[in-house]
Amino acid sequence: MFGIGFMKAAPTTYVIHSANGRVRREGAGLSFFYWGPASTLSAVPLASADAPFAFEEKTADFQSVTVQGQLTYRVADPRRAASVLDFSVGPDGAYRSEDPARLDERLVRAAQVLARGVVERKTLREALASADALAAELLPALKRDPAVSLMGLEVLSFAVQSVRPTPEMARALEAEAREALQRESDEAIYERRNAAVEQERKIKENELDTEIAVEEKRRRVRETQMEAEIAVEERRRELIDRRVENERKDADSRSYAIEAVLRPVRGVDWRTLMAVAAGGADPKVMIALAFRELAENAQKIGELNVTPDLLKSLLAGERK
Repeated sequence: MFGIGFMKAAPTTYVIHSANGRVRREGAGLSFFYWGPASTLSAVPLASADAPFAFEEKTADFQSVTVQGQLTYRVADPRRAASVLDFSVGPDGAYRSEDPARLDERLVRAAQVLARGVVERKTLREALASADALAAELLPALKRDPAVSLMGLEVLSFAVQSVRPTPEMARALEAEAREALQRESDEAIYERRNAAVEQERKIKENELDTEIAVEEKRRRVRETQMEAEIAVEERRRELIDRRVENERKDADSRSYAIEAVLRPVRGVDWRTLMAVAAGGADPKVMIALAFRELAENAQKIGELNVTPDLLKSLLAGERK
């Protein structure tokens, strides 16, 4: 009304009030009245902002990759930012230029220039695996970049979400990786089969070694048994030899005793001996000897009569 306006800024907005080329007031979250025809208001946002990015670069082996991520920044020096970019607003609070909207784009371009120098030093495989390394290298470089400092900005974080090749190269890498994995799978199967064969061989060897050990034990048992039998037979032989020796000695002693008994009567006629022993001899024996004497001297005997009574008495004694 009548050219007088009222400005009320949020705490995250830095307001610069200029009138007739001179700064009348400035600060964050100000509220004031101003004379519209002679005043210029600049509203610089102080809150942090996210700027997503996705740009394509070439690697050292001339392959295209897409670097995608997000950076977070804020206005650290609002007076410098307002001196470089147009942050002026109208009575309705809308920016009068497109500079604030292009702030993200300018910052992303600065990041792209720095990323190009890093990606061009890497091969495709190295670039695809360097998302974290790329972010770690670009963040301090962005903070030191003169273009960023000139705009009064401060980069808070820089994150690279992915580094992707072209679809054709991605399919080629997938095929190569798939073939490599298939080869590794085949090698694993081959090694597993070899391991199984090796284990089977070891099992067979262990079984054969066990059989050999068992047979060796059996042989030792048999040898032990044979040695025991041999020892028993040796002992038996010694026993028999000892027994024979004892029997021989016993026979020699008996022979010696008989010889000692017979030595005195060795030259005596047996008839004399029989006559001497007649006192205790059996009558039948004596009669038998008598008949023998008669038989031996039959040529000298003219006639011999044996009565039936004598024979009967002899036979009667035989039957008894």
